[in-house]
Amino acid sequence: MLRTPANQPSPAIAHTLQLAERRLPLTRRLLHAGDAVFHAGDALQCLYLVNADIFKTVNLAADGREQVVSVHFKGDWLGFDGIADARHGCDAVAMDVGEVWCVRYTALLQACADDLSLMALLNSAMSRQISSGRDSLLSLCTLPADARVADFLRLWAQALAERGLRSDQITLRLTRAEIGNHLGMQLETVSRALSRLAREGLITFVASGRRALQIHDVQALADFVQRNLNPQAAVAALH
Repeated sequence: MLRTPANQPSPAIAHTLQLAERRLPLTRRLLHAGDAVFHAGDALQCLYLVNADIFKTVNLAADGREQVVSVHFKGDWLGFDGIADARHGCDAVAMDVGEVWCVRYTALLQACADDLSLMALLNSAMSRQISSGRDSLLSLCTLPADARVADFLRLWAQALAERGLRSDQITLRLTRAEIGNHLGMQLETVSRALSRLAREGLITFVASGRRALQIHDVQALADFVQRNLNPQAAVAALH
């Protein structure tokens, strides 16, 4: 089981938070479940660094439903989507009581010009988000439903472990429908996939609400995903 020391984030995440706190003019903002950090169409004024809890970015689908784009944990940045056009392209929403650190974009640019370590930090964060988006696209293109759900659970557990949090038992903050539209599946398909993963012994439902899951072995989830990878589809997706 991957885990940093209890309640301690990984060195990389700790460094991000410490450097930002020391070198950037930050404003702390507390949000509650459902509160928006920003909305699609808002002018880009600030970028946001998650300091506590979990946030989701969402688009509005053609049928009016929220389309979950990504999930962000402590140490992740929000708002990169707004840089190109100076307007945010999606909503960023708190999933529970959480905190973000706000830094005005112009002040961030000036700080990066004065301190190359901050520029490297920001470039690294952007690169990770690009890589994450690429991996999500490959998952949609190459994995069957069960493996997509398994990979989603693996990444969630891995994100918790990297932040020094318990990763063998997790509570999913997304509904089955949200997981489905994030992974390109119907709600019923997500439910069936979770049930099959439980029958495989990879997860156990902990509570009656079935959002709390026990993950017996994160590596076993990774191995399951690998066994279900479609090599031909993976090659085609890269061209």
